[in-house]
Amino acid sequence: MLPVPLKRIAKCKGNHLQPSSLLKPSLSSPSEDHSLAQLSQLLKLHLKPTFSPKDLLSFLKKKLYHHPTLNCFDLYVFHWASGHEWFTHDHSTYEWTVKNLARTDRFVDIPQILDCMLAHPCPCSQGIFSCPHVETIFTFAINTFCKLHRLDEAMVLFSNMRKAIDGRPSVVVYNMLLSCMAKCRRHESAIEFYASMLQDKVKPDIFTFNILVSSYCRNSQFDSAIKLFKEMRTKGCVPNVVTFNTLIQGLFRDRKMKEGIGIAYEMVELGCGFTVVSLEILLGGLCREGMVMDACEILHEFSSKKGVLPQGYDCFCIVNALCLQKNVEKGMEIVGDLWSKGHAPSAVVCITLLEELRKLGKLDVACTLMERMFNEGILPDIITFNCLLQCLCDVGRASDANRLKILGSRKGMKVDASTLHILVRGFSHEGRGREGLLILDEMLDKGFISDLAVYNRLQDGINKNMLLKQTMSFDDVLISLEASPSASR
Repeated sequence: MLPVPLKRIAKCKGNHLQPSSLLKPSLSSPSEDHSLAQLSQLLKLHLKPTFSPKDLLSFLKKKLYHHPTLNCFDLYVFHWASGHEWFTHDHSTYEWTVKNLARTDRFVDIPQILDCMLAHPCPCSQGIFSCPHVETIFTFAINTFCKLHRLDEAMVLFSNMRKAIDGRPSVVVYNMLLSCMAKCRRHESAIEFYASMLQDKVKPDIFTFNILVSSYCRNSQFDSAIKLFKEMRTKGCVPNVVTFNTLIQGLFRDRKMKEGIGIAYEMVELGCGFTVVSLEILLGGLCREGMVMDACEILHEFSSKKGVLPQGYDCFCIVNALCLQKNVEKGMEIVGDLWSKGHAPSAVVCITLLEELRKLGKLDVACTLMERMFNEGILPDIITFNCLLQCLCDVGRASDANRLKILGSRKGMKVDASTLHILVRGFSHEGRGREGLLILDEMLDKGFISDLAVYNRLQDGINKNMLLKQTMSFDDVLISLEASPSASR
């Protein structure tokens, strides 16, 4: 049910809301009248005369909030309670009402509640000092409007908060507004607001600088971003990984690759460890600009320094770029170097290398890589696995394919019907019927063959191929004997 307009809350008789106290419009639905009658009964039942803010909060949270039809009347109950001369809301009822309005997307009513809080202060306010919870309630409201990118309304709330609280606002509130300005592409407003923040003698923190650096980079003002980056240290704020990532990404976006690389080296010198995201920004950006070998050199240099490379980095961007350039040998070298230093590649990196090795016909290297993957507990997907087995069988290496299948099964690889079909055909084409029949029996045991009739047909085909291969081998022997000099004599 949609809330009834606020003008329908009017005078209250006694201590409880009565249906007669509602100013009903000329057209009112029966369902609304029924809901208001229910609300009146609920108030009579749970809120006794001279109820306290604690009683009202308990009613709002435990009775009204979970009611299936009356939960939309929370704001009306709030104003109804305000109509009693002896009742004053405290910070708990203000805070719950503001949060519930935000939770139910009734943002337009939030400023009204905050104005009410300023006009009727919390009872815990002492003399000229305001309630310590006022800033918390305003901060929540400001953050709500900032998330909605409703900057103007957030700024109005900020202005009201500054007048209401004792002392200066927290740097957290300034950061919320700065972030909203940056996201709304109001860069000049953010710079002016930062200047006013310094005038208010609010000390900026790392989040403040990161927001401003990001805003400068979005507006291609890299000189100002670098200047602010240096200013951080003079204000006693140490740049973190987010600061460096923002600068590198911004410089790369503007094709300033040399400056971005310089920031990365400065990051290492300051002892700020890379994250996986940092390396993806740095090395991935270089690869996208065609500077793949430069990325390889930087990765090798960083991997030689202890503690620089983070755990979990798999160098996929570099390996993928090298494979696109058909330089799979360099990719294998990089992966092997990182692997030997404890940075095991991901399954995706290994699969990328396997596919390129298979396409280039380097099956020996592919088999070696596959064996190492199995021994390290890295399992490929079944399609990549089957494609490699098919290539081995196509060149008469069914035994190698079967050896990989056995090793993979021991390490947890689940073969499918296609895997065993490939091996059966491979052994059959090589005339090795005994091995083919063993694989055929395995297919039957695993339920990959529907019935015995199909099994018998496959078995007959293997036997025929074996006999044909033996006949061809015997004919080859006769031909070779006839062609020899001793046979001619």
